[in-house]
Amino acid sequence: MRTTATTLVFAACLPLCAGAQTTGSAKTAPTVSPSERAHRADDIARHRQIARAHEDAARCLESGVPERQCQEKLREACKGIAVGQYCGMRHSH
Repeated sequence: MRTTATTLVFAACLPLCAGAQTTGSAKTAPTVSPSERAHRADDIARHRQIARAHEDAARCLESGVPERQCQEKLREACKGIAVGQYCGMRHSH
């Protein structure tokens, strides 16, 4: 009985669900200038580089190396790409 009721509810929903997907306003992607695209690509690259540095720091800590040494490796890996003692990222927007 329960399976039949579930099937009936699902079957009744199909036309409504299909209609919901075709109605409403379609959203268009915002126009992005070439300079914005380049800035975004640079931003993405920096995030990935910082993420790799943090992942390496985590592996360092997991290996049993003293925290001070791992933090120093993290600071070294983040020179020129990040700010602060813990390799954060400052956005320029």
